Amino acid sequence: MFDFIASAPVASLVMATFVGASLLALYAAPWMIERGVFRPYWLVPRRAWATPVTSAFLHGDLGHLFFNGFTFWAFGFSLERTMGSTQFATLYAVGLFASALGTWVNHRREPDYQTLGASGAILAVLFASIVHHPGSSIFILPIPVPIPAPLFAVLYLAFTWWASRQARGRINHDAHLAGALAGVAFVALTEPGVLARLISRLLG
Repeated sequence: MFDFIASAPVASLVMATFVGASLLALYAAPWMIERGVFRPYWLVPRRAWATPVTSAFLHGDLGHLFFNGFTFWAFGFSLERTMGSTQFATLYAVGLFASALGTWVNHRREPDYQTLGASGAILAVLFASIVHHPGSSIFILPIPVPIPAPLFAVLYLAFTWWASRQARGRINHDAHLAGALAGVAFVALTEPGVLARLISRLLG
C-alpha cells in the first residue's frame, strides 16, 4: 500500500483531500459547504476568489463523492505514474481552472446558481488517461465484464448531459465537458506524439 501511494504522491494527496474534506463537511462541519461553494454570480462582487478551488474539494452527497472518488482512483494513479507527478499536478490544475471558467461563463448571470464537486478536474484526468491508454478498461460491479475506458468516458458525459438538463442539486454537470476537453488539449499541447498515436490507432 505504501509503495502504491509513493508511486503517485500527487494523486494520493488530491484524493485524500477531497474525500477527507467532503466527509468532514457532510458529517461534522456543514459550514464548510456554505463557505466553500462556488457561486459564479457572486465571484467578483464578493471577491470570493478561493471558491472555484474550495468547491472542487467538496461534494454535496455521498453518491457524488463515491463516483468521483472511484473514477479518480481507477484512472488518476496510473496516469500520474505515466506522466510524472509535476505534469499530473499541472493537468489537474488546468482541468479545475477550465471547468471553473466554463461554469462562470455559463452561469455568471444567475444569482441563485451554486455548485460543488471535483468532476471537471476528474474528467480532465479521465480523458487524458484515455489518450495515453486507449485500450484500458474498468470493472464496475455487478457488471461481469470490463468496460472499455473510452465507453466509460462517453457514458459519463452522456449522464452529465442528461443530469445538467435536470438542474438538480449542486453537482456541476456543466463543468464536465470543459474538463474533458481540457484533459485532451493538455496532452495535445504537452505530448503531441501521444495524441498522434491515438489518432493513428483510431484511423488505422
